[in-house]
Parts: sequence; C-alpha cells; structure tokens
Amino acid sequence: MSESNEPNVVGINVLKQNGLDVDELVKELIKNAAVEFTAYYYFTNLRAHCTGMEGEGLKGIIEDARLEDLSHFESCLERIYQLGGALPNDATEFIKMSGCEFLQLPANPTDHKAILEKCLKAEQGAIVNWNKICQMTLGKDPATYDIAKDILAEEIEHESWFLELIYGRPSGHMRRKFSGERPHTGKHSRALDMA
Repeated sequence: MSESNEPNVVGINVLKQNGLDVDELVKELIKNAAVEFTAYYYFTNLRAHCTGMEGEGLKGIIEDARLEDLSHFESCLERIYQLGGALPNDATEFIKMSGCEFLQLPANPTDHKAILEKCLKAEQGAIVNWNKICQMTLGKDPATYDIAKDILAEEIEHESWFLELIYGRPSGHMRRKFSGERPHTGKHSRALDMA
C-alpha cells in the first residue's frame, strides 16, 4: 500500500461534488484579494489629495470605503488557503493582478470630482467581481458565498455613496459609527478590530 503525500481535504471534495470548479474559484478569490488590497492603497493616496474645506468631508467617506476594502482583502484570505490556494510571493505581481492602475491620481491631483469618479469606478468593478463569486458559489459553497455576499453588500453601499457625491443621487447614506466599522464583513476580518 502506497501512502499519498496529498491529504484528503473533505472541505474541497464536497465542493467539487457540488459541481464547483474549485481551482477557478481560488483564482478569482486571489484576483479579488489583489483588487481589494490595491484599492486600499490607492484610496489612501486619493484621500490624501482631497484638500480644502470640501475635501475634509470627502476624506471621511473615502476613509470608510478604504478601511472596508482592507477588511475585504482580509476577509477572503483564510478561505483562499482553506481551498488550497496561496497569495503570490511577489507583491508586485499581486498588485498587477488587480488591474487597478486607473486608480492613480488624476492629472489635477486635487480635482475632487475626478477623485470621486475613480472611487466610483473602483466600487463598480468590485461589485462585478464579488457578484461573480456569489454566482459561482450559490448553492455550491456556502462558506465562500457568505463572505462574498457580505463584501458585495458593502461594495454596493460604497457605490451609492459615490453616486450621491458625484450626481446628487440620494443614497440613504448613514455615516459609519466609526471608521472601519464594516457592518457586513466584520465577522470575517479582524484587521480593524479596535480591542
């Protein structure tokens, strides 16, 4: 009898039996982790360029989205490893996977509308990305679906905030109790726990 070096991972085998392409899911989760990590970085830079009195109000909203993107990055990490995946060792490669180069500062780095438009585009891309994960995992992988639907809920909120700021479209936006509150993903991430 020969021994296999590969463990029997029931948590993955069940998903495959459910009809899930686990390798494709891991690939998408890693890409989404790259997007969230890179968005956190770029939102940090964009927020810093919101100057003047008007900029002070924008900083708070960008800060909420920025910190929640960090939570989104951390929320999917454990699941990536549980599914047999891993982040790339090369951070440059990881950031390139995100495709977020568009988030660089606008030509006029303190143009508030241009900054908000970049934030909106990032949130709308995230909605598409997390909706894809929800569709892949619905009825096949409840653990990943739970994470993805919670991230998606926050990304939809972020989109509505930026739509309100750019287009005057009411969003029902209520400020977070504190920056980094992450009402949906707090249970998946400890990155911002204050205690």
